[in-house]
Amino acid sequence: MRLKDSRSLQLAGTSTTRCTTHLRELPVLAQTQMASVDAIMFISLRETTRDVTSLSLTDSDGELLPKFVSEAHAHGVEAHIAVGGWTGSIWFSSNLATAKNRTAFVRTVVDFASKYDLDGVQFDWESPNDQGIGCNTISVNDTANFLAFLQELRQNPKAKKLTLSAAVGLGPFFNAAGHPLTDATGFAKVLDYVAVMNYDVWGSWFPTVGPNAPLNDSCAASKQGSAVSAVKAWTDAGMPVNQIVLGVAAYGHSFSVPPSEAFESHTKKLVVYPAYNASNQPLGDSWDNTGSVDVCGVYEAQGGIFNFWGVIDNGFLTKEGVPADGIYYRYDTCSQTVNMFFHPKCRALISLLVQPYVYNETSQVMISFDNVQSFAAKGKYIKDTKLRGFAMWEAGGDYKDMLLDSIIDASGCS
Repeated sequence: MRLKDSRSLQLAGTSTTRCTTHLRELPVLAQTQMASVDAIMFISLRETTRDVTSLSLTDSDGELLPKFVSEAHAHGVEAHIAVGGWTGSIWFSSNLATAKNRTAFVRTVVDFASKYDLDGVQFDWESPNDQGIGCNTISVNDTANFLAFLQELRQNPKAKKLTLSAAVGLGPFFNAAGHPLTDATGFAKVLDYVAVMNYDVWGSWFPTVGPNAPLNDSCAASKQGSAVSAVKAWTDAGMPVNQIVLGVAAYGHSFSVPPSEAFESHTKKLVVYPAYNASNQPLGDSWDNTGSVDVCGVYEAQGGIFNFWGVIDNGFLTKEGVPADGIYYRYDTCSQTVNMFFHPKCRALISLLVQPYVYNETSQVMISFDNVQSFAAKGKYIKDTKLRGFAMWEAGGDYKDMLLDSIIDASGCS
């Protein structure tokens, strides 16, 4: 199946294993094979607003949600919504700042879920007591207020049957002092699970290229976080391992790397973690943002994002998901991610100690992304660690379910 036109999906395994994938628009469920999978579908539509009694459908089709729920239920699939997100969390802090506001927001959430016959809600507040996108309301009491809200929501009779979850970062939420919580057991008691967003670990905010979504960084020279370190941080804080879902990425970041930085001196051996030209961000695939003003009113240039299908469509990989002619490829056994430079004339593979690359000396484009092999490694980690499952952002970035099939097979979520 090709789910490029969906907004978000969560696939759940049959026991304690839960597998999630985020899609982009509305899934065409008639084209999917869900019969053997206990599935939950997510649609990320709701943004916080100044008014605690409402959630926004900004930039969303008002007819999409009921159609989404209807199609999900018709296929035996649970329908959930995700509230917030990187651009939709501006008013979370003020919405939860007082007991009165929290009670009102509980009512807003449960009434909305009841109105649309939803089965669950995920709170995607990515930065309590941390600025996030740049114009969020913020308070040192954010995390405490978030927990108080979830506790009240969990006690609401209308929410008793709802699955409640949270999309979280690589470490626990910040406490009032601005440090990660050392005790997250309160959240474990009120949430069914947390989805750890293990992606965008490296990007244009670093001076060198690195893995977008590393499985492990314990063997890396520069430790910026990974699935392994994130799971340890959350479990050390008291989150049970079977309440953790691993976020995986169906996309990667591209970089402009000049030959002088790409190769070791006097050789054609590619440099590990090379510097790149930050003033020349490559354009990504056809879904990439070509430049726009964000919700804070700040201009945001093109992102250079390549979905997995985009890596194939742009000639880096064949339709079988293997390096195309002229592609230098190496697999990073530490981070379990793939980085590629495109070279149109040379077919030789260049081995690296730490990380894979492909390089085009003309276009000078590098991509760090995930492939079938790295998804299988993450699936095996999920199975071996007994995590609840995986959350894929986003399944629409896959190509003919190659990534999805790989991680489902390896994790045992089918």
